[in-house]
Amino acid sequence: MKELIVGFIGAGNMASCLIGGLIADGHRPEAIWASDIDAEKLKTLADRFGVSTTLDNKTVVDHSTVLVLAVKPQRMRDLALEIAAGVRQRRVLVLSIAAGISEASLDRWLGEGNAIVRCMPNMPALVNTGATALHANHRVGKEQRDYAEKVMRSVGLAIWVEDEGSIDTVTALSGSGPAYFFLLMEAMEAVATELGLDTRTARLLTQQTALGAARIAIEADESPHDLRLRVTSPGGTTERAIRALEQAGFYAGIQDAVRAARARAVELSQQLGEK
Repeated sequence: MKELIVGFIGAGNMASCLIGGLIADGHRPEAIWASDIDAEKLKTLADRFGVSTTLDNKTVVDHSTVLVLAVKPQRMRDLALEIAAGVRQRRVLVLSIAAGISEASLDRWLGEGNAIVRCMPNMPALVNTGATALHANHRVGKEQRDYAEKVMRSVGLAIWVEDEGSIDTVTALSGSGPAYFFLLMEAMEAVATELGLDTRTARLLTQQTALGAARIAIEADESPHDLRLRVTSPGGTTERAIRALEQAGFYAGIQDAVRAARARAVELSQQLGEK
């Protein structure tokens, strides 16, 4: 694969972690460009990674093979209109990590006929354990898919989905998912302190338990259901706890949460795309 020139418009946390991931994978800093409206963010990126920075978005487009749009969804339309001529002229591959912006909307704002990959990364990408779903429109070729995958794999798992509509489900599952686990950890920590543990001990035990459970789930061949049964001894403490969770509606509550998050993702996509 020839060397990519990767450009980032938007220099926030996700752009920063992608840049760091690419460099850790061996990508030359000189082959990375970034722009932002915040000069301090750009200075931080330049000092930390040695990448090229500019306040001018069009300059990034002019230097890029792959262009990562890492701005807030509310800014995407104005940005796309600003850089549309350069994107069309250079036929640059566009990666959007903005939640709720459909490929059709982005293509319309850019002037249509563009190769676009929509990506949904999540918060753990900040510590190189991200889970990203990608969907490519029909103009994205095999080599360009490899480019997109290289960028997103630099911070964790990257999985292609065949239907763009699946991105809304991914948003609800892995995009919002860390918050579900944090809420569970929050509740476990709170009750442990109520029952007598000091906060530091409760937090460390909760964190390590979550980490260990996740690692077992990744490495084991069994399903989460089978793993739960394996740790739930008949008549024991875990069985009593699971019964209490079931009576409280835990299982249904989690499913309702994911459905609600997906419904909101669909709403946001429709609202943002109408502009």
